[in-house]
Amino acid sequence: MDPRIEKIHGAADYVKETMAGRKPEIGIVLGSGLGKLAEQIENPLVIPYKEIPGFPVSTAIGHKGNFIVGTLGGKTVIAMQGRIHFYEGYGMEMVVLPIRVMMSVGIRTLFVSNAAGGVSFHLHIGDLMIIKDHINLLPNPLIGPNMEDLGPRFPDMTRPYDPSLIKLAKKIADEQGVTLKEGVYVGDTGPSYETPAEYKYYRLIGGDAVGMSTVPEVIAARHAGVPVFGISVITNEAHDDYAEDYVNDGQDVVAAANAAAGRMTSLIRKMIENL
Repeated sequence: MDPRIEKIHGAADYVKETMAGRKPEIGIVLGSGLGKLAEQIENPLVIPYKEIPGFPVSTAIGHKGNFIVGTLGGKTVIAMQGRIHFYEGYGMEMVVLPIRVMMSVGIRTLFVSNAAGGVSFHLHIGDLMIIKDHINLLPNPLIGPNMEDLGPRFPDMTRPYDPSLIKLAKKIADEQGVTLKEGVYVGDTGPSYETPAEYKYYRLIGGDAVGMSTVPEVIAARHAGVPVFGISVITNEAHDDYAEDYVNDGQDVVAAANAAAGRMTSLIRKMIENL
């Protein structure tokens, strides 16, 4: 057997055994400062990444490094309380391993969230942006021999973010009186924040927000045919017109994400109820 498949199965078998019969339908990835949604999960079972065989450990600010299994919106969910980033030094196989493990334990839909810089002028701190498409500036996680058990060699990416889930999000947001923006997410490697010239470049090539995650996870999910809903919390305005003393700060990003987490949590909970 392909050793990559063995690693997925080994980790998934441990998670299944630890869940003791729970069968998650929904997978959720919680980005920087957005781990609070995990606190809304009822009857939570915490599975630390460090206890899962062959699993990477999250080292990023605001990422606790746990799977949380429980009930949200009347469905059994498995949430990543902290993700794995390429900039932490892990190869792409490890970055997307948690996604593949969640798919292996049975999720049928994936929600991904992140903290992102708004490069479009219509985005401001605290905005929630539905990700309608992305631009990938990270290594593709499907490079290398294809794992035929998971999906095709050349998966279609015409609709990486599921149109029906986007439509549902807009409907619920209207009912809740929540304003949602919509845009294209640019995924780059980090960990340095982008320069003003890079922010301008991302805007010119069609990006609306930029971050250091998410895209590899979405590619891995779509490779296996799992529908995805993505949302960004805009935590800084990357408008390349800063004051002379302005600096990007990781703690500020987490604080801004925390401030918007309640609205995002309410939206995702209601979407899950309606699936």
